[in-house]
Amino acid sequence: MSDLSFDLTPLFALQAALDEDIHRHHGVDYPSTHHRRVLALLVELGELANETRCFKYWSNKGPSPKEVVLDEYSDALHFFLSLGIPLGVESYTHHFRADQDDLTLQILQTYSLSLDLAEHYEAKNYARAFGSFLNILPLLGYSPEEAVEAYKKKLAVNYKRQETGY
Repeated sequence: MSDLSFDLTPLFALQAALDEDIHRHHGVDYPSTHHRRVLALLVELGELANETRCFKYWSNKGPSPKEVVLDEYSDALHFFLSLGIPLGVESYTHHFRADQDDLTLQILQTYSLSLDLAEHYEAKNYARAFGSFLNILPLLGYSPEEAVEAYKKKLAVNYKRQETGY
């Protein structure tokens, strides 16, 4: 997947619209939710790791079904996109590269870079953390198209949640 690129530009507009809907429903904005969005991202990364079971050396049980893993991946993707918007990120094309060949190490690297982003919230740290997250996708064996499909499916769920007072 090293020669493959992933244009996430259309997803930023979709995320911005969802964020605006959430802001309207809950009377919040980006600055007032920044730390909560960072924590939500870290929680979602943990939920993704849990569903992959990549760190569970004590267990022979395999990962959760593909749809479940992709759903957790899309949850984290939502928060990465949302964290990019206040930094002025409107377009992003990722070129996959193998930072790690081990899923556990890639997730740990993404955690580390996400913590750097939390401490120093700026575009270069965002790009590093987001890129590391996106490099998880080939280690899962999933395509960019599958990630986009999962994102859009979860986007519809998130809008429905706003309509029903979730």
